[in-house]
Amino acid sequence: MKKFINAVDSALTESLDGFAAAHADILTLGGGHKFIRRKALKPGKVALISGGGSGHEPLHGGLVGHGMLDAACPGQVFTSPTPDQMMEAAAEMNTGAGCLFIVKNYEGDVMNFEMAAEMSDNVLQVVTNDDVAVEDSLYTTGRRGVAGTLVVEKIVGAAAEEGRDLTTLKALGDAVNRATRSMGVALTSCTVPAAGKPTFAIGDDEMEFGVGIHGEPGRRRDALKGADAIAEEICAAIVGDLGAAAKGDALLFVNGFGGTPSMELYLMYNSARRLLEKHGVQIARSLVGSYVTSLDMAGCSITLTMLDDATAKLWDAPVHTAALRWGM
Repeated sequence: MKKFINAVDSALTESLDGFAAAHADILTLGGGHKFIRRKALKPGKVALISGGGSGHEPLHGGLVGHGMLDAACPGQVFTSPTPDQMMEAAAEMNTGAGCLFIVKNYEGDVMNFEMAAEMSDNVLQVVTNDDVAVEDSLYTTGRRGVAGTLVVEKIVGAAAEEGRDLTTLKALGDAVNRATRSMGVALTSCTVPAAGKPTFAIGDDEMEFGVGIHGEPGRRRDALKGADAIAEEICAAIVGDLGAAAKGDALLFVNGFGGTPSMELYLMYNSARRLLEKHGVQIARSLVGSYVTSLDMAGCSITLTMLDDATAKLWDAPVHTAALRWGM
């Protein structure tokens, strides 16, 4: 294993210290490295709080700032944060309008965020489950929450900046989640620092189709195919799952897993866009880059979110975070 670390046990806290120092103009760390928070609070605004295991950066800490999250709770690599992290974040970030937890559908995340919500005041939750690859996985009951989580956080974050109330924001988050589908493919495994070796073995001429963001198995192991063939299968699965809703304007998000260069991600975007437009989907908004990663895994996912005028406007609204910045 070759990684830029000093020691496995201190890698997360050292990384968080570096992250906070690099973006000290917009965020800071909560006590004990339990959460990353916006530097300036907006009184009367619903606080958006998310989190999950580390290793998926810039999700979620990189999305803390104006127009998105108010706080993010990092667990150890691929391990859920603990309830006390979310409780402390909620207590510190709640300025009177309550908190909305945005949670990826993994059993550890769901359980710990639910416990924190039950022990906190005025908290509601949105659980994301956009992955169409499998109905159940090693860590989930039901579909996994993957790259579509970013889309929910951006659209709901913009609405929160407008001053919408907690119940309205939860309904919006649930609606955006229902309008979102994703699927990924891995070309290599990732290597968790504590394990020191790849999570799974995969041949040079193989790919894992429908892989999860922790390296958990997908639909099948298959022979490596060309980009068009990969995009065609993913897009067909997404459109098929959306059914009649897959018509009209949409956001197309091609996400890298950490080890895939931008050139390949844009090539995949080109393939996916052409295929989706043949299905009657109009790509009105786009995002390409490595935002919901799996450490050093080579691979990508495709996310499609169907938009209406209101959600498109919220996507376009100003955002200023470490990972996403526009309109400011």
